[in-house]
Amino acid sequence: MPKGGRKGGHKGRARQYTSPEEIDAQLQAEKQKAREEEEQEEGGEGATGDPKKDKKSLDSDESDEDDEDYQQKRKGVEGLIDIENPNRVIQTTKKVTQLDLDGPKELSRREREEIEKQKAKERYMKMHLAGKTEQAKADLARLAIIRKQREEAARKKEEERKAKDEAAMAGKRLQSLSLNK
Repeated sequence: MPKGGRKGGHKGRARQYTSPEEIDAQLQAEKQKAREEEEQEEGGEGATGDPKKDKKSLDSDESDEDDEDYQQKRKGVEGLIDIENPNRVIQTTKKVTQLDLDGPKELSRREREEIEKQKAKERYMKMHLAGKTEQAKADLARLAIIRKQREEAARKKEEERKAKDEAAMAGKRLQSLSLNK
């Protein structure tokens, strides 16, 4: 008999998934709880509550999402301790109306280096084609040597062909003279 006393393990059980509606309801409940806690804190300072704040809390739940100073619930002792860390990046959400799409975009270091690398390569190719780089000068010198070698080889071939033609002509003359005799 298996250790658990049951047949089959936990892997064969049916999975239960939370529906999106349930998740939304849980988020709404958490927001409502956070709002009530804020009201209690504010209400403790003054006996009379501000009617504008009460009216705001009764408005739709979307109004809380639009607030810029909305802070997420802090975990553990994080809410008790104020940390002044200059390296800490505080994430701020921007509205679509606040985005500046027409302004100049800041390139990352990698993008800047990639652009610089491409420009340097283009400059080098222009100088290379103009024959101003050391590699281009070496290539041109090598080409000049090869041209000279090819010209000499062509000259030798031409001389050999002429020599063969002359020998063939001399051989034909001899044959024609021997046939005439």
